[in-house]
Amino acid sequence: MNAPNKSGWKPEMTAADDGMHSGPQTVTGNRALMLEEPLIFELAGTDTTGVDLPEIENGANRLGGMERTAPVGLPGLSEPETVRHYTRLSRQNYAIDLGLFPLGSCTMKHNPRLNEKVARMPGFADVHPLQPVSTVRGALEVINELAFWLIDLTGMHGVAMSPKAGAHGELCGILCIRAALEARGDPREVILVPESAHGTNPATAAFAGYRVENIPANADGRVDLEALKARLGPDVAAVMITNPNTCGLFERDMKAISDAVHAAGGFVYCDGANFNAIVGKVRPGDLGVDAMHINLHKTFSTPHGGGGPGSGPVVLSEALSPYGPLPFTARTADGVVHLVEEENAAEFDHTRAFGRMTAFHGQMGMFTRALAYILSHGADGLRQVAEDAVLNANYILRSLDDLLEAPFGESGPCMHEALFGDRGFGEGLSTLDLAKSLIDEGYHPMTMYFPLVVHGAMLIEPTETESKAGLDQFIAALRNVAERARASDASMKQAPYYAPRRRLDETLAARKPVLAWSDPNSA
Repeated sequence: MNAPNKSGWKPEMTAADDGMHSGPQTVTGNRALMLEEPLIFELAGTDTTGVDLPEIENGANRLGGMERTAPVGLPGLSEPETVRHYTRLSRQNYAIDLGLFPLGSCTMKHNPRLNEKVARMPGFADVHPLQPVSTVRGALEVINELAFWLIDLTGMHGVAMSPKAGAHGELCGILCIRAALEARGDPREVILVPESAHGTNPATAAFAGYRVENIPANADGRVDLEALKARLGPDVAAVMITNPNTCGLFERDMKAISDAVHAAGGFVYCDGANFNAIVGKVRPGDLGVDAMHINLHKTFSTPHGGGGPGSGPVVLSEALSPYGPLPFTARTADGVVHLVEEENAAEFDHTRAFGRMTAFHGQMGMFTRALAYILSHGADGLRQVAEDAVLNANYILRSLDDLLEAPFGESGPCMHEALFGDRGFGEGLSTLDLAKSLIDEGYHPMTMYFPLVVHGAMLIEPTETESKAGLDQFIAALRNVAERARASDASMKQAPYYAPRRRLDETLAARKPVLAWSDPNSA
């Protein structure tokens, strides 16, 4: 246990090493600071309330016959009891503030607290979507400033800021493509999606009414350019390509792909979820991309998904910009930023918009965080974001490729994420067993079984915000469980041992989920 590993990190002795991990049962079920916490319904009955309210006289109400006729059925907890319940549950969650979060294609990185502070400034946090435009000029300035930098960083012509998430942005881009094709009377009906693309791509194309066809990958894990060229024709509306792709590799033939698609009359949609690997280094517009969504929480700054509503702006080429959705911001010659909507679209020469993606314009919390991130990093800082993300991923790849199968390890350096497979594991052991064992080491598991082109895939994205010491500790933990898997350690089938809950029957849970609580003592 104390032997140095390949990365040089030497773990300390833990309680489990000297037999101290087991002990007497406790009356409470607590294990020191690991507190056992029941369901909220089990903490208090539904016949009590946590607050005292005065009795009111019965009288006419304004609910129009929609008033509740039965008890609401919620437990009545006091404020301290409620706070303790959710605090105790939060202690059982893994988070980026606790340690490295290795999910691949998700970019679970630290978000600077400065950006959080900016997002909570009253002028941004208290903006209401129904306020008159004249009262939110500062917010429009922020949206327009961020839009400018997104266009500049990507080398594109325009941007739609209203999409609320990556998949929403994908749909926006595809609807722009559909509008452009309809404008020229071109009834194309097929969208090509490579094997190495994100899983939302074919779903988006199908949702938009297109027929999806697959393009295979070559032995290097990249798009088979010749297969793509062979399939292009008058029925192909677009190709949806992820670059860097889901195998963690840069599509070296991207410009050739774009040229071929354009020559065939189609458009190029790029899934920009992995833009953090190339931001400040490569401009997608220079590679012939027509539309690309940007996950602000991945490339720039926002807790993953924004803690609810996310943001997925879509940058557009000159060919697609006229069809971008309303509303959007535009600065006039007098220096004022305006919100362009249906009633004033003609003034800004934007009458060919395909419509709206959402009722309101965007997510101020996401926009302010992203702009704060861009401005605080500057051009050199953003380049370093990409460089450090790639450096960290390659450090993990080369620190583990002697023990874990690296299916594309011979294809050259990876980009922002390292991909491994399960070949070499002992009989009966799988990627799932390794992942559950990693929980015992104090880490959330990596992305498992994706991408589908690799058997037993393990996709790891360390992000640019991890230090070498943090990477070394993670590598040591992963090497330990990988060695156990190769040595056919049967105890891994029962992992995790130290988590608040042991391994679930995930198949049964998926097929027969229990989604509502019922009192086991009731008849």
